[in-house]
Amino acid sequence: MNRTLTTTETLAQAILPRRGWLAYPLVADTLLVVLGSLFVALSAQIRISLMPFSPVPITGQTLGVLLVGSLLGPRLGLAALLLYLLEGAIGLPFFAGGSAGYTHLFGATGGYLISFPIAAALTGWLAARGWDRRFLTTVASMALATLVIYLIGATWLAFFIGPVNAVVKGVLPFLLGDAIKIALAAVALPGGWQALKWFRK
Repeated sequence: MNRTLTTTETLAQAILPRRGWLAYPLVADTLLVVLGSLFVALSAQIRISLMPFSPVPITGQTLGVLLVGSLLGPRLGLAALLLYLLEGAIGLPFFAGGSAGYTHLFGATGGYLISFPIAAALTGWLAARGWDRRFLTTVASMALATLVIYLIGATWLAFFIGPVNAVVKGVLPFLLGDAIKIALAAVALPGGWQALKWFRK
């Protein structure tokens, strides 16, 4: 591996070997998008129900969204999450806890799902500018994307249960868990860059 790291290259793009079929950008990009959607689907299976207190479960889904966006960049991260929503909408058991169906996009938690491509594009855009290479900037990137998820998700949820309940049931129960997810990502991403630099030396 003798490729030189660039400031606009994301971690997944830097790691992916560009040999054989993967030397073709379309093939490599398609592979990353599909793998990204599957990673989010896998993370969504980690689910803790908060019913009857909240209709929104705790899942590993948001961590998957933040990581995929940072790993793939804005364009591919957006595409991976759009593909993920399509996969779940057509019936694949990819939503939280193995659920599926397009009705999830229009239900009480639909705003959170719809926010995922936007959040992934944001973390990807920041990662392409080097924000995922240091702990503090990674924390800032993840926090901003999480805020986007809260804003869109809770605003949508408010149409079903009212604005106060949307904050109480759709934001507050998840603050600690999302803080832990952000910390994990802020360790993993810069650590991945350091490991890649060490390996290439």
